[in-house]
Amino acid sequence: MISLEDISKIYHDGQDNEVAALQQIRLYIRKGEYVVLIGANGSGKTTLLNMIAGTGKVSSGKVIFDGVDVTRFPEYKRSKWIARVFQNPYTGTSSELSILDNFRLAALRTKRKKLIIGIDSAFRKRVRDMISKLDMGLENKTDQLMGSLSGGQRQALTLLMSVMDDASILLMDEPTAALDPKSASQILRLANQIILEYKLTAILITHNLKEAQQNGNRLIQFQEGRIRRDIPEKEKSEISLTDMLPWFE
Repeated sequence: MISLEDISKIYHDGQDNEVAALQQIRLYIRKGEYVVLIGANGSGKTTLLNMIAGTGKVSSGKVIFDGVDVTRFPEYKRSKWIARVFQNPYTGTSSELSILDNFRLAALRTKRKKLIIGIDSAFRKRVRDMISKLDMGLENKTDQLMGSLSGGQRQALTLLMSVMDDASILLMDEPTAALDPKSASQILRLANQIILEYKLTAILITHNLKEAQQNGNRLIQFQEGRIRRDIPEKEKSEISLTDMLPWFE
């Protein structure tokens, strides 16, 4: 599904302040696999997601989705594969628009500009049905402004919006970092449900030990721009929180 072939990312190449953010990363993620990335700040995790999403250009190597070389594709051309949830719950939604309008924009994200998806009764019902699964009481408040909601509510809706189109890859960059523990737990339960229901290929970045241990079916530790450990599901359950603690330093 996702194949990274010798990916390197060098910032300030050839200058005194040159930084090797990624160094010849080779990584294959199968369709439907849920990978958790951990490591210290600056180890290359977010840079990797940016290289996959196309928000940054690789210095060398190839990025391949489903056999298609997308290395030179800009971010908007990769969007038909990718949905992304960020650390800041306010990044993925528009505060000035209603909940319903935000869902409409999400549904239009990968469609051709000339194709108009109206907010008809069928679309309203689809959105209400999706939101009702959150058990937050928002399904009858879809005309409410997104800006009036809490961070946890907006992050939950962002996850739902990620499956409004045909994206098959979900990238989550510390989606719970700005949330209280209760909201964080709810968001990850929702993410797990969505990944299974829609058969998504997913990558989660987290600095939370319990989140790293309890989520995903593959654990990868980054260190100084390289993959330090790549732990499959059958071995992941045997790793304790104490074992993982040094991996974040």
